[in-house]
Amino acid sequence: DMVHLTTSLVLAGQEQRLTPYSIITIYDPAVGTGGFLTEGEQYIKQVSEKVHVNLFGQEINRESYAICKAEMLIKDQVVSNIKFGDTLSNDQLAKEKFNIMLANPPFGVNWSKSRKEVEDEHKLKGFDGRFGPGLPRVSDGALLFLLHLVSKMHDPAQDGSRIGIILNGSPLFTGGAGSGESEIRRYLLERDLVEAIVAVPNDMFYNTGIATYIWVLNNNKPPERKGKVQLIDASDKYTRMRTSLGSKRNYISEEDQDEIVRLYGHQ
Repeated sequence: DMVHLTTSLVLAGQEQRLTPYSIITIYDPAVGTGGFLTEGEQYIKQVSEKVHVNLFGQEINRESYAICKAEMLIKDQVVSNIKFGDTLSNDQLAKEKFNIMLANPPFGVNWSKSRKEVEDEHKLKGFDGRFGPGLPRVSDGALLFLLHLVSKMHDPAQDGSRIGIILNGSPLFTGGAGSGESEIRRYLLERDLVEAIVAVPNDMFYNTGIATYIWVLNNNKPPERKGKVQLIDASDKYTRMRTSLGSKRNYISEEDQDEIVRLYGHQ
């Protein structure tokens, strides 16, 4: 349900992109078994079956990577577009740009194993690399994944790109003025990349009940959204599950989702 909602928010109002025979690329840097890629493709095919969708991703867990590759085989996608390895330290799609990017990177992931490569890229490449604006604390790499996605946006002159990423509260609230987190947030806001942030209900995931947020980024905003960030409190838009699954006690029904997307559409 969270994957479906995030995909719906990113693709809402994008029908003009999905004209017959157009080519859309979808990317997930922490692709897992491919849930976001599958959801994105299905959404687009519902709008127009004649749109050609190319799916890309990278995954660090070998078992999840294998499952995702098998899923791509079933879908008749290009299997070599799914890469194995650490996205932060070894971006294997470094030269690629994508139309749509969707991600749910692990919450509070420690990036100490990638520290040398990330810090070297920050120091040596600066804004020509992925991490020019700054580095967050080593205990939470969520903002590194966000910067990674931003680096893969198409130029606005080419219709730009849209990003949907599920994050916990840390990227919003941690780090005082001048910290890496603060500088990254400043970079995103000064470049008017953040279109909306949606607070979703607690208890939505199997392994954690913490508060989560969906960030929607766009580097080619329509005129009515320029210079603005839409904040949506959707923390009460949920339906109670009859039987909980781990920490997951709530889910977002179709009616809940429609209401959240409607709120997003009325900025």
